[in-house]
Amino acid sequence: MKKESALFRVARAACKIFAKIFYPYEVENGFSLPENERVVICCNHISNLDPVFLNLTQHRLIHFMAKSELFKFKPFGALIKKFGAFPVVRGNDGGKAIGTAEELLNEGHVVGIFLEGRRSRSGELQKPHSGAVIIAHETNTKIVPACITGKNKFVNIFKKTKITYGKPVSCEELGITEGTNNEFRQASRKIMELISEMREEHLSSFSKQQ
Repeated sequence: MKKESALFRVARAACKIFAKIFYPYEVENGFSLPENERVVICCNHISNLDPVFLNLTQHRLIHFMAKSELFKFKPFGALIKKFGAFPVVRGNDGGKAIGTAEELLNEGHVVGIFLEGRRSRSGELQKPHSGAVIIAHETNTKIVPACITGKNKFVNIFKKTKITYGKPVSCEELGITEGTNNEFRQASRKIMELISEMREEHLSSFSKQQ
């Protein structure tokens, strides 16, 4: 398994300083990822900063799917690749991106997938997609549910954001035995329920602070 690049380590340190000042965050169970094991992180998606938050709160590099448009400007595309991003074409079947994700997992890496497929415009949780659990099933990988919640449901400058990680769960624990579409849908809903529980705790905590 490849180690983090020196560029990534330096950039992460700089981003932590920036985030603590402008986007203060609080993390719970930040070191719940299994050491030296492949894992899929399934998270909700409320801002463009979500991949940054997740990588700032973990000691392992998390690889994310990113829309292909971000790679069109080659210097920027090369930069975000250093930070673990790999392209997915929207409206496409995503076969190449799924193959890349499975390859990364088979090499022992961490892959982050936003369970809803796209950013929530309302700040509310959206319907989960099955892609993450299918990839986890195909690679026999555990899933770590994660939740990002901002005050007033969004990530805002100078406002606290909370990031929480749940316990790793196996596909068997999610009820996947035969790999049917119905099992994948049910498993995705179970992951979303875990995310929802964390989110409700975050929102309750924010309300008490007001």
